[in-house]
Amino acid sequence: MVALPVIVLVMLQLVSGITATSTTTAASAATAAINNSSYPTFQHLNVKETIAGTRIIPLEVSEDHEEGGEKWMMKVVHRDQLSFGNSDDHRHRLDGRLKRDAKRVASLIRRLSSGGGGSYRVDDFGTDVISGMEQGSGEYFVRIGVGSPPRSQYMVIDSGSDIVWVQCQPCTQCYHQSDPVFDPADSASFTGVSCSSSVCDRLENAGCHAGRCRYEVSYGDGSYTKGTLALETLTFGRTMVRSVAIGCGHRNRGMFVGAAGLLGLGGGSMSFVGQLGGQTGGAFSYCLVSRGTDSSGSLVFGREALPAGAAWVPLVRNPRAPSFYYIGLAGLGVGGIRVPISEEVFRLTELGDGGVVMDTGTAVTRLPTLAYQAFRDAFLAQTANLPRATGVAIFDTCYDLLGFVSVRVPTVSFYFSGGPILTLPARNFLIPMDDAGTFCFAFAPSTSGLSILGNIQQEGIQISFDGANGYVGFGPNIC
Repeated sequence: MVALPVIVLVMLQLVSGITATSTTTAASAATAAINNSSYPTFQHLNVKETIAGTRIIPLEVSEDHEEGGEKWMMKVVHRDQLSFGNSDDHRHRLDGRLKRDAKRVASLIRRLSSGGGGSYRVDDFGTDVISGMEQGSGEYFVRIGVGSPPRSQYMVIDSGSDIVWVQCQPCTQCYHQSDPVFDPADSASFTGVSCSSSVCDRLENAGCHAGRCRYEVSYGDGSYTKGTLALETLTFGRTMVRSVAIGCGHRNRGMFVGAAGLLGLGGGSMSFVGQLGGQTGGAFSYCLVSRGTDSSGSLVFGREALPAGAAWVPLVRNPRAPSFYYIGLAGLGVGGIRVPISEEVFRLTELGDGGVVMDTGTAVTRLPTLAYQAFRDAFLAQTANLPRATGVAIFDTCYDLLGFVSVRVPTVSFYFSGGPILTLPARNFLIPMDDAGTFCFAFAPSTSGLSILGNIQQEGIQISFDGANGYVGFGPNIC
């Protein structure tokens, strides 16, 4: 068998320009490695293993408890390490992922173009994050307990959504999920929400039926969930969070196949993060484990989740879309050289158009067409010695690396407003397309002015949100 090229994770490079007062944890932040070269810089791609890789199915939750901070941290595994009866063919899974990705991007653009919780006493806690591609929906799953006693369920994590919901019995219309559908009758902690409740008032498009608060959420790809609002206990490892407002979905349809529902991590008051409120200060951190490895990452809630040594970037608020996490992007770099792209291309306008959104549910980073073309052309100019391959799906810049033992590729960097520079590991911008050595530049153009920082570019990097202070941190850890 011919050895296939697989991208090896390399160290994250950051230039930190955030002051020590940017967050409560940033005071002890150390200055990270500086990447300010004026000449091309390169990374290596090495041949090590086949694309399929090793699969690990987490049968039990693994927990690590940090004394002092009372932070619960658990393993994160990539979706490719799970198998739920879907095809093992890499190209087949990739095609499905890109189709879902296109619908996700279209959904975000529609939501934004249209203008698109209570108090809880909890310690810092976290849970497994598992990507859902093998189950036919979502990008990453979290395994949590719903109800009392807790019934374990796979939930899609979504940084762009503001509601927590699960499929519920009786199901008038439900899609297939891996676990039994949650039955409220079996939970001692399930409590319906009345139409007059202040919690019901916080819902968009709330309704009323037989005195019970009804919810309805529609997604841009045609997916939807409809049902009643309730208060329920959610269990993360050995941490219980009581009286979480969740949607109990009796009619559900769409791209969530495999998962029981969705855990919204957006910036609104009805998301799980929003409902935790001042108890965690809107603080959480995640590591999305890299493809094809058995390394682990985490999803952790609470201020102890915010690491010292991160490079902190201010969040940008869009009043038209409070659910989304916008960041200031000033430019892009290839080989240590900044590409001549105006910062205005990435700016969020006063009308709420454009800007750059970080999204766990989008795989491939999208850039406005003119910015993408300049970025791609700069990359092509520094990879002229590599054999080209025909474009694949949304990717127009691909390479035939079959038979190569090692290749040098230029670094790729994000220049954030205020000074920080995030230099990506090579595996986060050149990804395998098939079993024949085809790799593609993992960015795509968008006819919209919106830029989306996708999860392929986020993989393997610790990313932390400090909602109370309005910052997102990159690093210092890798996962």
